[in-house]
Amino acid sequence: MRNSTKLIILAGIAIVCILLYGFYDIKGGFDYAFPRRMIRVSAMVVTGIAIAYSTVVFQTITHNRILTPSVMGLDSMYEVVQTLIYFFAGSMSVWVLNKYLNFGAAIFAMVLFALLLYRLLFRADKHPIYLLLLIGIIIGTLLGSLVTFLQVLIDPVEYLSLQNRLFASFTNVKAELLYIAIGILLVAFIYGYRIMGKLDVMSLGRENAINLGINYDRMVMKILVLSSILIATSTALVGPITFFGLIVANLSYQFLATYKHSTLIFGASLMGIIALVGGQFLVEHIFELRTTLSVIINFIGGIYFIYLLLKESRAAG
Repeated sequence: MRNSTKLIILAGIAIVCILLYGFYDIKGGFDYAFPRRMIRVSAMVVTGIAIAYSTVVFQTITHNRILTPSVMGLDSMYEVVQTLIYFFAGSMSVWVLNKYLNFGAAIFAMVLFALLLYRLLFRADKHPIYLLLLIGIIIGTLLGSLVTFLQVLIDPVEYLSLQNRLFASFTNVKAELLYIAIGILLVAFIYGYRIMGKLDVMSLGRENAINLGINYDRMVMKILVLSSILIATSTALVGPITFFGLIVANLSYQFLATYKHSTLIFGASLMGIIALVGGQFLVEHIFELRTTLSVIINFIGGIYFIYLLLKESRAAG
């Protein structure tokens, strides 16, 4: 089966999931329920595309299908920002009540963290990218410990309010923030489309890419920044989803089996939309909100991560 046919099938499944979520079991109040469902669907689409895109390009420059941008500690940085706000300002502060201010602070802190990390540590002629990733893991663990320590000291009522922000949720997405996220995503995609061909060349490795005329080090830096912006936007919009990018990116590699990033990213994005919209439909109508989508994704993603580790281990052996 051709990849074009596979993409059409994925697109059809994604459309069916969107229609099911949008129209299923609307009893009265159509004018009230439908627009709110569409806001949730739009948030899922934006999140699915952003995470899929950032993960695929990140794995291209690291040449490792197990690593994701979350390894760099971006999710932990989001948790640190929200915890610090609640710890020092409280849940009734302007940093919490003003959705624009909170959204902007989260994105700014996460992108600044990524830029500083890349600028201070990434030197292709001195430090390999795996050193950067190792340091990212260490910093992420350190930030996670800091969050846990501060949460112990926070008032229990404040802590409950904080917990709502530390888990991915599509039920309370603000339409105004969604428009901002869509704008950021469009700008990132316009730039990403221009470098799509270079990504195909960079997948051949550093030496081959340089021989073919690619300024490899500069492109790696640009892609790392682009990836961090996309992850920061999706995380600030709905919250962190740790293993989601790992799942959709690797499923895209296996299902499409191609080197072309235009096909891989499109396929991973469609899989992301199917997983989020279809998963949220099951959570709301089958499980009746007794669990959350992020819990299911992290559970399945954790098992899939272990599977990939064992697979890589057997291949190396």
